[in-house]
Amino acid sequence: MVLRLTCALAAVGAGPVAALDRPGGPVVLSIMGRVRSTNAAKAANAANAADFDMPMLERLPQTSFSTRTPWYAQARKFTGPLLRDVLTSAGAQGTMLRARALNDYWVDLPMDDAQRFDPVIARLLDDKPMAVRDKGPLFLIYPFDARTELRSATYFSRSAWQLRTIEVR
Repeated sequence: MVLRLTCALAAVGAGPVAALDRPGGPVVLSIMGRVRSTNAAKAANAANAADFDMPMLERLPQTSFSTRTPWYAQARKFTGPLLRDVLTSAGAQGTMLRARALNDYWVDLPMDDAQRFDPVIARLLDDKPMAVRDKGPLFLIYPFDARTELRSATYFSRSAWQLRTIEVR
């Protein structure tokens, strides 16, 4: 079950993209590579990156869903912005994404997944922030119970907990 708490932003890569606010706190996610938006007053040598602190992610439209996963004994509720909304705010334009975790785990996924399957960058698990030791602070996760095809090793492997960066290719 997918519950939309607010409306989604424009399609990934569509329309003009303004500079993002500069993160006021620690950066928890960087979108790099083929992006058009950068943070205001960002250094020239980092022009192809958009950084987000937790409040910036909280200000994006939020989506919640409960789903069973291979990592938890029971269905859990995940809440955060849709991956496509984060990519849109960064002005991402590409066909592939490489999601990288704090421990250097990485996985490639098609950009199209962001539109087709509504994965979220979860910042809450069962309505509580996730600590690093609990797969946080961010978890790229698909709504596995929403579609039969998502309950497979392919989509389980495209999830990344302790998410830190997304490279747009």
